[in-house]
Amino acid sequence: MVAIETDNLILKPMQIEFATENYCAWLNDKDVNQYLEIYEEQTLEKLTHYVENAVKNKIYFWAICLKSNDKHIGNIKIDPINFYHQYGEYGILMGDKTEWGKGYAKEASIAVIDFCFSKLELRKVYLGVVSNNKPAYELYKKLGFDEEGLYLNHGKYNNDYCNVARMAIYKIK
Repeated sequence: MVAIETDNLILKPMQIEFATENYCAWLNDKDVNQYLEIYEEQTLEKLTHYVENAVKNKIYFWAICLKSNDKHIGNIKIDPINFYHQYGEYGILMGDKTEWGKGYAKEASIAVIDFCFSKLELRKVYLGVVSNNKPAYELYKKLGFDEEGLYLNHGKYNNDYCNVARMAIYKIK
């Protein structure tokens, strides 16, 4: 897997050195994890095991790092990928709250979606987003994702059952 460079970011292939206490703290932060599928306290041991498995299984998974100072601010991945049907599932975690609202999620997403279409030759990238997560939903709309379906009261987030929108973007031929 290769690094992907943008104007402000370097997306580095995920490696064990990114499994840090800082990353673990993101996963345990209620602001960061409120719409993630995290149900229990995360430990460095669990995180290390997760990253080791991702590396071993050659998941398309990158650490989002600032070009200016090499600071790890989040992660982005495409997993699972079905190469026969040519689609993959997108996921992003912007863990460093001091870097929220600066456009880095959009910048990283554009780069990874382009990678999926141009290098992996996928025809579709899809995702699930909790409908209450308005900033993420709006980002995906701006990126060109369209809602393909809605799971009603699908999961419990912030102690409330929420809808989950299934969205997709297709390669334009």
